[in-house]
Amino acid sequence: MDAPGLSLIISFYNKLDNLRLILASLELQSFSDFEVIIADDGSSGKVTAELEDIIQSNKINIRHVWHEDDGWRKNIILNKAIVASRSDYLVFIDGDCILHQRCLEEHYSHRMEKWIIAGRRVNLSPRLSDEITPSKITKGRLWGSYMLRMAWDSLRNKNIHSENAIYLRSPFLRSRINRKDKGVLGSHFSLYKKDIMEVNGFDERFLHPAVGEDTDLEFRLRRNGMKVQTLKHIAIQYHLYHAILPREESNLRIMEENNMQEVTYTPYGIRK
Repeated sequence: MDAPGLSLIISFYNKLDNLRLILASLELQSFSDFEVIIADDGSSGKVTAELEDIIQSNKINIRHVWHEDDGWRKNIILNKAIVASRSDYLVFIDGDCILHQRCLEEHYSHRMEKWIIAGRRVNLSPRLSDEITPSKITKGRLWGSYMLRMAWDSLRNKNIHSENAIYLRSPFLRSRINRKDKGVLGSHFSLYKKDIMEVNGFDERFLHPAVGEDTDLEFRLRRNGMKVQTLKHIAIQYHLYHAILPREESNLRIMEENNMQEVTYTPYGIRK
């Protein structure tokens, strides 16, 4: 079986409704040469059984990488998903992020060795997050009639960065807007597999969400000579609403330690 053009790695834990929304957006992708790897951080038996039914009935090439639930171990399961991937190019998203129909095409067409491709996102309001269904996604509502509602929610301070939903086709405007490196969102980035393997993947000592677990990877990749290309208004995702998660001090200490020691290759990653 030929290797796909890219592997889309989706971090996941129990929330099947969110995953169904993502899969609906994947059915519409303008780029089709991809596999999906669901990096499952210990979902329950009931959820995994239902997930297997979804995978069997879906036309998309989906694989499920799972480990037992032993607390928050997202970085560990992401490393397992990296190893399981069959493509030499990887796109990472979180399990609460829906993709614009041209998102994977843009990641693939902008891929460059020694570069991180950084997509941007729209943070949807609670109201819009609750209203979205797979059917509305397949009808193109997110990049159609919902655009005005995103703008309205933004004016009412219920939506952040709604302007990121605007998809630009003009090469001139694209290049002007994306001249600056605006950093990497852990929920939306891509790179060559060999580049993430050079730093040994994610640091598995991060055992809490919300701070450091993905920023540490970005810092180590940069220290290893990688640059960042921002794709604002080009590679777009829609982030479903959830409450802000607390910041864990132990995560900050690990990241500060790695920064002070200028670590690139973590001994706590894929290769032990």
